[in-house]
Amino acid sequence: MTPYVEAARPRTLPAALAPVLVGTAAARTPLTDVSWLRFALALLVALALQVAVNYANDYFDGVRGVDTEARVGPRRAVASGLVAPGAMKRAIAAALAVAAVAGLGLAVLVGWELLLVGLAAMLAALGYSGGPRPYASAGLGEVFVFVFFGLVATVGSTYVQDEGFGLVAVLAAIPMGCLATALLVVNNLRDIPTDREAGKVTLAVRLGESGTRRLYVGLVAAALVVLLPLALLTGEGWLALPLLSLPLLWPGVQLVRHAALGPRLIEALERTAKGQLAYAVLFALALAVATGLTESRT
Repeated sequence: MTPYVEAARPRTLPAALAPVLVGTAAARTPLTDVSWLRFALALLVALALQVAVNYANDYFDGVRGVDTEARVGPRRAVASGLVAPGAMKRAIAAALAVAAVAGLGLAVLVGWELLLVGLAAMLAALGYSGGPRPYASAGLGEVFVFVFFGLVATVGSTYVQDEGFGLVAVLAAIPMGCLATALLVVNNLRDIPTDREAGKVTLAVRLGESGTRRLYVGLVAAALVVLLPLALLTGEGWLALPLLSLPLLWPGVQLVRHAALGPRLIEALERTAKGQLAYAVLFALALAVATGLTESRT
């Protein structure tokens, strides 16, 4: 694995794929009429922004001395000397350029209002761990992830298909935000000791170990519970299908609840990512079936 692939943190990439799948399936546009070009561009934007965030976090935490040899998680490219700071800055710019070009394509196809959303997402990506007051160090990283990798990515993926969105897309965005945030929470749980020592006051540092563990469990539970109002709203029992992802999510929950701070939480991150992807695939399938049934009844 090259240093740049490693720095992109492949385990976190389902957080970019999942909301695009679900948002596309939540569109009123029947599956047979989905614009796969718009889908591909939306997915490219999401993946490029995820990589840009990961590169930026690697760069800023590396040059600020947040990532040290005491860190338990996967090695960081800048801190370990695998990638020079200047080279990582260029990689961040390249990832943002890919997101910008794909976003421009969507703006041409859908509407120029998407440029404002894209600009906000890019600024948020850089502000996560960069700038004079990175908001990850103010305990607001989870808010960023929930908003941009949950609400914006899911509802935005519906918008690029329908050129509008409804309550179903908004409700579908909530579990996507919860599971994406759970990925960040388990990552920050593992890093509590080194983040605290480096002065990086994440939400996990503020909540402490036990509070962060409870937050993770609550996020996973919320992703499952929100299926009930969605099923009641649509009248489609198919929307309970994502509950079948529980066997994949459960090992991550158990690890976060009981594992000591250390390497085993890397496994929890992996389990969470796999569970999130399974949930998203099942959810997208359920939404597509429900949309098809609705269309056939009208």
